[in-house]
Amino acid sequence: MTRTRRAERLRVAVLAPISWRTPPRHYGPWEQFASLLTEGLVERGVDVTLFATGDSVTAARLVSVVPHGYSEGTDAEPKVSECLHIAEVFERAAEFDIIHNSFDFLPLTYSGLVTTPVLTTIHGFSSPRILPVFKKYNTRTGYVAISDADRRPELDYLATIHHGIDTDAFTLQACAGDYLLFFGRIHPDKGAVEAIDVATRAGLPLVMAGIIQDQAYFDSCISPRLDDRRVRYIGPVGPEQRNPLLGGAYALLHLVNFDEPFGFSVVEAMACGTPVVASRRGSMPELIDDARTGFLVNDVDEALLAVSRAATLDRCAVRQDAVARFGRDRMVDAYLEVYERVVDAGH
Repeated sequence: MTRTRRAERLRVAVLAPISWRTPPRHYGPWEQFASLLTEGLVERGVDVTLFATGDSVTAARLVSVVPHGYSEGTDAEPKVSECLHIAEVFERAAEFDIIHNSFDFLPLTYSGLVTTPVLTTIHGFSSPRILPVFKKYNTRTGYVAISDADRRPELDYLATIHHGIDTDAFTLQACAGDYLLFFGRIHPDKGAVEAIDVATRAGLPLVMAGIIQDQAYFDSCISPRLDDRRVRYIGPVGPEQRNPLLGGAYALLHLVNFDEPFGFSVVEAMACGTPVVASRRGSMPELIDDARTGFLVNDVDEALLAVSRAATLDRCAVRQDAVARFGRDRMVDAYLEVYERVVDAGH
C-alpha cells in the first residue's frame, strides 16, 4: 500500500499547547509547529483531530476544553487548563491510531494508561530537571528531536525532523535592506543586548520585534537604549508582518546565549533571502551554511565582521536553500514515515 493510501487510513490526534492560539497570532513556536503539521496532514488526506484552544483555526476537526490561550490575557489557571486539555485527548485515545504530543513532558504521564501509541516531538529541555519524565517513558513511547544538537544521550529517538515552514508565505527580497533585525523573545538567552551592540558598532539601525519575556531585562538593558531611530522596538509581530519585516532586513541577528533547539525566525529569514548572523551554538550549524546562507560566530567582534560581509551573499541562493531544506511538505513526509513505523510496531 502506498504511503498516500496508508495516510488516508490514519486517525491522528495532534495535541497542541494551549498557552497561545493555534496558529499563534504572534508568538507561539510550539503552536506554530502544531498548526503547520496539522494543516499539512489534512492536505494529505489524513484524518486529523487537533486538540487546541477553542479559538484555533484549522481545517482539521477541532476539540477544545478551553476557549483561549492562558497567556493571551485571560484569567484561566494554566495548570488547571493544561490538565483538562491533556485529559481530553487521552480519555478519547481509542478513537485514534496515534497521539502526537506537541505539549512537552506532562502528557507522557498519561501514556501508560492507554493502548494508543504516543509520539512526542521534544521541542527542547527547559531544565535538566524535566529529564526524569522523558527517561521513564523512553522505552514506552516514541521521541522525535527537532535538531541533532538537541538530542540527549540518555534518550532514544526515532528521528530528527527539522521544523518546516510555509515557504510560499515568504518571498525573495533580492536587495538587502537598510536595517538589522532582532526577531525573538526579549530575554537574555536570545541575545537582545548583543544585537544592539553589533548594530551600534556597525552603524546600522536595529529593529527589534518579539514579546517581552523578561520585563526586568527589558527595563534595565533594552529600554534605555531605545531611541525610535537607531534602535527601535516594535513589539510582537503577527504572520502578516513577518514577510516584509524579515525580507526587508540587511541581516537577521540571532546571537543567542543558549543552545537553541531550532529557530523559526532563522529559516523564515532565509526563506526571504535574508542572511542570518548567528551564534555557533545549538542547532545553528545545522540550519545555516556558514558563509553561504549566513555566518556562524563566536562573539560580538566576529558578528560585526559577519555583518560587513552579509551583502556579499547571494540572497537568491539563501532562499533556495531554505525552500529545499525547510519546506512544510518535507516535514510532513518525515512525520508520516514515523507515524507508520510507530503504528506498525504497536509502540
